[in-house]
Amino acid sequence: MYVKICGLSEPEHVAAAVEAGADAIGFVLTASPRQVSPERAAELAALVPDRVLTVGVFRGEDPATVRAAALAAGVRGIQLHGKHPHGDFTALKDLGRTLVRAVDARADLRCGAFDESLLIVDAPRPGSGEPWDWAAVRGRPTGRWLLAGGLDPANVAEAVAAAGPWGVDVSSGVETAPGVKDSALIARFLTAARGAV
Repeated sequence: MYVKICGLSEPEHVAAAVEAGADAIGFVLTASPRQVSPERAAELAALVPDRVLTVGVFRGEDPATVRAAALAAGVRGIQLHGKHPHGDFTALKDLGRTLVRAVDARADLRCGAFDESLLIVDAPRPGSGEPWDWAAVRGRPTGRWLLAGGLDPANVAEAVAAAGPWGVDVSSGVETAPGVKDSALIARFLTAARGAV
C-alpha cells in the first residue's frame, strides 16, 4: 500500500512521516491553511531521503507559476489538483518530475490519461476532510491511483476495503487542527493503511 502524507509544514512531522515509512510527502504551494512558501518547502524537502517522493501541490495555477515554484521548492513531484487541462501536464513534462493528477470521482479516472504517473481520487469537496462514498469508485480508476478524502487512522482500513486503491493520501486526517499535523496520528495512519492489505 503506497502512502502519501500531505500538507506537511514542520520538520518534526516530516521526520515522523519518513520514520513511519511514508512513500510520498506533499507540500502545499497553493492557497490553503497548509500552504508553505517554496523556500520553506525546499528546507523541508532537504530533510527527505531520496526513497521518499517529495510533491509540490498546486490548484489552479498556470504552468509557468507551477514550474517556477516547483523548481524553487526542489520537489521531485508536481501535483495538479482540480480541473487542470491536459495541456498543463504536457507543459511540465520536460521538468522530468513525477506528475500527479488529483481529481474527484466525476473526472477521467484512467491514470496516465493526462500523462501523469499517479492519480489521486479525492472527495467531491477536496480538503474538507469529510468521508465520502469510497465504494462508488471501486473498479473504476485504472493504474497507480490513490484514494483520498476523509481518511484517518480509524477509517483507512474500511476505505481501502471499500474502494480497492493502489495507495492512499491523507492530510486533515492526521491533524489536531487545520494545518496542525500530529506525529502520533501520522504513525497510526501508516500502520492502519499498511495493515489494510
